[in-house]
Amino acid sequence: MLTKTLEQTYFVIDFDSTFTKVEALDVLGEISLAGHRDREAILEKIKIITDRGMSGEISLSKSIELRLELLQAHRDHLPALIETLKTEISDSFQRNRGFLAEHADQIYIVSSGFKEFIVPIVTSLGIKEENVFANTFVYDAVGNIVSCDCENPLSTDKGKVKLIRDLKLEGDIYVIGDGYTDYEIRESGLANRFYAFTENVLRPKVIEKADHVAPSLDEFLYHNKLSRSQSYPKSRIKVLLLENVHPVAVKLFEGEGFNVEILKGALDEDELIEKIRDVSILGIRSKTQVTSRVLEHANKLMCVGAFCIGTNQIDLKTCTEKGIAVFNAPYSNTRSVVEMAIGEIIMLVRNIVPKSNKMHEGIWDKSAKNSFEVRGKKLGLVGYGNIGTQLSVVAEALGMEVYFYDIVDKLALGNARKCKTLDELLAISDFLSLHTDGRASNKNLIGAREFSLMKEGVIFLNLSRGHIVDIAALVDAVKSGHVAGAGIDVFPYEPKTNNEEFINELRGLPNVILSPHIGGSTEEAQENIGNFVPGKLLEYINNGSTYGSVNFPEVQLPLLKDSHRLLHIHANVPGILAKINAIFANYHINIQGQYLKTTEQVGYVITDIAKDYSDEVVNELRNIDNTIKFRLLY
Repeated sequence: MLTKTLEQTYFVIDFDSTFTKVEALDVLGEISLAGHRDREAILEKIKIITDRGMSGEISLSKSIELRLELLQAHRDHLPALIETLKTEISDSFQRNRGFLAEHADQIYIVSSGFKEFIVPIVTSLGIKEENVFANTFVYDAVGNIVSCDCENPLSTDKGKVKLIRDLKLEGDIYVIGDGYTDYEIRESGLANRFYAFTENVLRPKVIEKADHVAPSLDEFLYHNKLSRSQSYPKSRIKVLLLENVHPVAVKLFEGEGFNVEILKGALDEDELIEKIRDVSILGIRSKTQVTSRVLEHANKLMCVGAFCIGTNQIDLKTCTEKGIAVFNAPYSNTRSVVEMAIGEIIMLVRNIVPKSNKMHEGIWDKSAKNSFEVRGKKLGLVGYGNIGTQLSVVAEALGMEVYFYDIVDKLALGNARKCKTLDELLAISDFLSLHTDGRASNKNLIGAREFSLMKEGVIFLNLSRGHIVDIAALVDAVKSGHVAGAGIDVFPYEPKTNNEEFINELRGLPNVILSPHIGGSTEEAQENIGNFVPGKLLEYINNGSTYGSVNFPEVQLPLLKDSHRLLHIHANVPGILAKINAIFANYHINIQGQYLKTTEQVGYVITDIAKDYSDEVVNELRNIDNTIKFRLLY
C-alpha cells in the first residue's frame, strides 16, 4: 500500500508482456522472418530465449544478443512492428489511460526492450517520452539491426537496478512487471513493492518473488486505492456459467478479465448453493433452478443471465429484494423455434416418422393414407408473443389460416385472427401449437378437458414449457387417436445431463416426435444468445444500464466520462432520492447527471458526480435506510 502522498510516489512499469500483451522482439521476428523456410523453428528459439531471460535463467545481455542474431531484422521492419504493437496494448492499460495521463510525471517506463518501438506506443497513452528508459538499436551501413548500444546500462545484467539508482527518485517506488529483472529492483532495496503482472503471461519464478500478484493494472490500482477505470478489479469478479452455454459467451467474459468457471450440466439446489458463494455473475439455461434458498447463499451475486427465453426457473421476487438484476434472451432463438414448429407440423401431418421407422425395419409402406398438406389448414397458436407472431407469418406464407389466443390484447399480423377464448381456438384448429410463458398459473393449461374440445385427428405441438401440458391426458389422447400426432420438446421433468435416462409415458407412442428441449438449440441461436446475454450483463456491470432486465427498472445510461457513477438500489419507499441529494448538498458535491427509475418493489438511482469526494460520502449513501445495494463505477 502507498505510504507517502501520491506526489511522492513513482511507478516503474515494464513494457514487453506488461504494457503490451506480447514480447516485441518476438513480433519483430514474425515480421522480419516472413517467407523464411525455417521461420517457425527460429521463432520458437526466440521465444524460448525470451522466457529464459525473463525468468532469470540466462543473463539479460546474453538474451538480447542471441535474439538479435536470430531476428535478421532491418530498420524498415520497425514501422510494421509499431503498427502491430498499437493493437496489442494490454486491455487494463487501455482501460486506465486516464490514470496514466493524469500521473504522467510519476510514471517511468523502464525496459530492456528498445526505444524505437516503445516510445510511439506508450506516448499514445499519455506517458512522457523523457520518462522512457530502454535500449536503442545499432544498425550496419545498410540498415540491418546488428546490436544494441552497449553503453546503455539496460543492455547489461542488473541494468534496471543501475538505472533506478542513477535516477535518484525521492519517494516511494512501486514496480510493475512480468520479469525477473523487474523483481531485481525490489531485491536491491530501491523499490517499496514489486507487483508481478500476470494479465498476459505467468512466470512462476517471478510470481514467487512478488510482494503482490497483479492480474491487471486495475488490481494494482485497487490494491493501492488509486483512481481506476473500474470500481472493482475484473479479475476479482467471478462468473459461473452452467448448462454448456455457447463458447462465445465464455470468450466475452474472459476478454473482460473476469474469472470464469464453466460447467456443462445443470446443478441441483444443494450443488448450486455450494458453487454460488463469491460468484458475481451467474449464467444458466432452463434446467438450473435459482431458488430463494440458493439466493440466501449468494453473498456477492450482482446479476443473473438466463441464456434462454424464459425466467420461470429464477426466483425473480427474491432477486429483486436482494438487488440482483436478471436478464434473458427474449428474441435470440425465435427463428429456431419457429422453423422447428413448421418442420414438425409437416412431418406429423404427413406421417413421416412412422414411415421412416418402418423403412429402418425394411418395410416399404407406400401410401397416401392419413397424409395431408398444410395448405388451407387452420393453425391455432396458444400465445402470441415473439415466437407466436413469427410462426404466424411463416405459416401464412405456406398457405395456412392462422388463429391465436392470448390473455393479453395483441395486434394480429397479416391475416391472423384472434379468438375470444381458448375453447374457441381449440375447437377450430387443425394444428395446435403452444407458445405461452412459464408462469406457475399455466400448469396443466392443456389437460383432458382441453384435448376433448380439440378436433378429431388434431396435430399437437408443445415447444414452450413442460408443465403446461398434462402428460397423462396427452398420452390418452394419442392412444385413442383423438390426437393424430404430437411434437413435444419440453417436459415436466427433464434430465439434468445427457448421461441421465429420459423417462416419460410418451416414449414409444405412434407419430409422436420427442426432442430433448432443443427448439432453440441451433448454432445460430446459441451464438446469438451467447452474444446477447453477456452484452446485457456487461452493460450492467460496466455501466449500470439495466435495459432489458426482467425484474429491475429499465434504464439505458450514457457512457461514463470524467466522473464517478454511484448506483443506489433501494426499496421503493418515499424520500430516498431526497436523502441521497441531501448528502451531496452537505458535502458540496456537484451532480453531473442523475437518473431515477422505479418499479413497485425497488428504486434505482444513478448519479454521476465529480471525482473529488470523501469516503464519508460513500459511507453515508450505503447507510441510508432501505438501501439494498450500493455500487461505484470509476
